[in-house]
Amino acid sequence: MQKTDIGILSIDQGTTSSRAIVFLKDGTNIASAQQEFTQYYPNNGWVEHDPEEIWSTTLSVSQQAIQMAAEKGVSVACIGITNQRETTLVWDKTTGKAIYNAIVWQDRRTASVCEGLKDQLEMVRSKTGLLLDPYFSATKISWILDAVPGARQRAEKGELAFGTVDSFLVWRLTQGKSHVTDATNASRTNLYNIHTGSWDPELLALFKVPMQMLPEVKNCADNFGVCSADLLGAEIPITGIAGDQQAALFGQCCFAAGELKSTYGTGCFALLNTGTKAVHSDHKLLTTIGYQLNNETTYALEGAIFTAGANIQWLRDGIRVIEHAKQTKALAETLSYDHGVFMVPGFAGLGAPHWAPNARATIFGMTRDTTSAHFARAGLEAVCYQTHDLLSAMRNDGMSSTNVWVDGGMVANDWLCQFLADILDVNIQRPSIMESTALGAAYLAGLHIGLYKDLADIASHKHVEKQFTPNINQDIRQNLLVKWQKAVDATLAFSN
Repeated sequence: MQKTDIGILSIDQGTTSSRAIVFLKDGTNIASAQQEFTQYYPNNGWVEHDPEEIWSTTLSVSQQAIQMAAEKGVSVACIGITNQRETTLVWDKTTGKAIYNAIVWQDRRTASVCEGLKDQLEMVRSKTGLLLDPYFSATKISWILDAVPGARQRAEKGELAFGTVDSFLVWRLTQGKSHVTDATNASRTNLYNIHTGSWDPELLALFKVPMQMLPEVKNCADNFGVCSADLLGAEIPITGIAGDQQAALFGQCCFAAGELKSTYGTGCFALLNTGTKAVHSDHKLLTTIGYQLNNETTYALEGAIFTAGANIQWLRDGIRVIEHAKQTKALAETLSYDHGVFMVPGFAGLGAPHWAPNARATIFGMTRDTTSAHFARAGLEAVCYQTHDLLSAMRNDGMSSTNVWVDGGMVANDWLCQFLADILDVNIQRPSIMESTALGAAYLAGLHIGLYKDLADIASHKHVEKQFTPNINQDIRQNLLVKWQKAVDATLAFSN
């Protein structure tokens, strides 16, 4: 390896951990560090993070990755950031300190507020492509302004800043010089008009959010500021930002309309590239910005499942029927298709295509013979059944794909990928580079500084590690889907 090797630092700030990876141009992971942080559940349905812990873990892993890369003769030329979306922070513009914990995307505390605004749904949806749900940032911002004494008045005076996690990290990395975000993160707030490409006054008035709190919105590959040398040892430009699911779409090189990726992390998110057309969904999918380059917007249809890997985390940490996530593969393989147990994981409500924020998790079909293997398999299967529901909604909206590109920690499990192919009845493509989210942020950052010539240059580095093809009797498949739907219907009936 030559001393002149150039790397890209990708900061992947996720829901349960902060990770930093230094990639070479071809996507090789040359150095990485990861650190979990605390999840806070102060009330039923509430989920929070400590902003200082988000920052300290991000800074620590970034420093570690840069040092490891330097020891291998690789210098970092630029920084890309990808982040848990919708998670909301409000901080003091003078001190940079948050005035309240980060309210996480999974948080349900503003469900009643959203219900009270339901007569405005069509207006909100026509501008944002989103629904009225506590998932999105707008009601979280307003909640903080009302909950913290004096905050609303301070916000109106221009003393407070709002940002999703990317914006908060850039503010800290540039030591307050940049208050920015990208179009993908802006499109998840319920405050941004995805057709005009601007913060929308009517939406700001509806959600009672002062304009002066908001960051400047930029392209996904752009100049977001320069990281202070005091933090990472050198002044490094920040040149790429995308919300985690859009970053995964970019990292999977789904650059053509009709290409679809599905990411399996804490939650599961399927994004289908719809090109320059913002496709309206009649089946409760989200219309969102896939990425924006050179002020040209590529749109996507998105289906969101709020808990995927979180199902397995609950089995491990909540009820302790497993010790390690890796055990689920071996446990699942001990059972047959007709094991009879179904989990509907409404731990944070149900997302697309149901959008039932008050739904709660349920398990059906237990007997005295039910074991940890049934729980593990049902937790994995639920992710596949929910993905089927998303793809069915996309087909009903006139958009479909014969291949699904998968990524995220869960898809290292071959059993899961095969069951996914069986239930979806499509080919599952697993890339050789699994860190698609972090890779997408790196591609965007590298694109802006000219490390990549264009999208075709980026796509030339994409390779399939393994393909999974459907291999299930269609009668068995259909029977499983019928039982799954009965379990979902029962769960929704209980939540009403």
